[in-house]
Amino acid sequence: MTNPRILPGTAHPELGDAVSEALGTEPVECEVERFPDGELQPVVGHVRGEDVYVVQPTGRDVNEHLIELLLLLDACRRAGARRVTAVVPYFGYARQDRRTRAGQSVGARVALDALAAAGADRLVVVDPHTPTLEAMSSIPVETLSAVPLLAAALAEHTPAAAVVVSPDLGAVKLAEHYGELLGRPVAVVRKTRLSGSNVKAEELVGDVVGRPAVIVDDMISTGGTVRAAVKVLLAHDAAPDITVAATHPLLVDRATDRLARLPISRLVVADTVPPPRIPTLPHRVRTVAPLLAEAIALLHGGEPLDTLLLRG
Repeated sequence: MTNPRILPGTAHPELGDAVSEALGTEPVECEVERFPDGELQPVVGHVRGEDVYVVQPTGRDVNEHLIELLLLLDACRRAGARRVTAVVPYFGYARQDRRTRAGQSVGARVALDALAAAGADRLVVVDPHTPTLEAMSSIPVETLSAVPLLAAALAEHTPAAAVVVSPDLGAVKLAEHYGELLGRPVAVVRKTRLSGSNVKAEELVGDVVGRPAVIVDDMISTGGTVRAAVKVLLAHDAAPDITVAATHPLLVDRATDRLARLPISRLVVADTVPPPRIPTLPHRVRTVAPLLAEAIALLHGGEPLDTLLLRG
């Protein structure tokens, strides 16, 4: 059996190269040509008869990276690849998994249908915003988690008295996962989103008095949710020793400035998107390249991911 072939997209080529290196293979050559009006035209190297894994998160400039991913999938299919898997560590549009008002689209379903139509035989994601992706998808979806990686990094600096904090109701299960791995209790903030970057935190359930806090979420977008959670924690007399952890550090719309102004001791994130640069805030980045490489090796060999998933 030949080795799996890794095709890094331009959204995060360092991650694709790292996955390829972990597997001991050379990445597929690819050139993404760009017309003067911004139109993309990828040209891929030899993949005929190969099992190809296109590594392309869709965060930051999500629309451009999604279109590039679709074109890369189509290029591989037309070049005669035996099987094409979309490895999308951060899956954009996952937040749009249902309509909240009349006239809205369901963006997650549209993106999933587009991937299938472009030629993807399977989708691999890391800590998606919604657990319903597989139910919405016409192709198999393999879901991995970076939580064990991040929890291991947190364990080195998490005091025994610390409490894991879910910044909203949607992250409760995630916080419970962190709490189980770290052996710490969980508190929950209830929030109301006022706009894309403005969040109002209203209630706190759990004992945080005098305790260091570890705020956990699947992503940090504008930083509004983190800012609201920090304010609630301090208002409820939590210790001014706050750590923030998230799988996807999107950090858009001046999020780094918002985080830098908060009394945060450290930030721990994965590299599902290009990692942040925040000179004024201590932060640690854990790579998901070995996780993706191991998952790809199992899938390439026709093995289930059960043992890999059970580790978390």
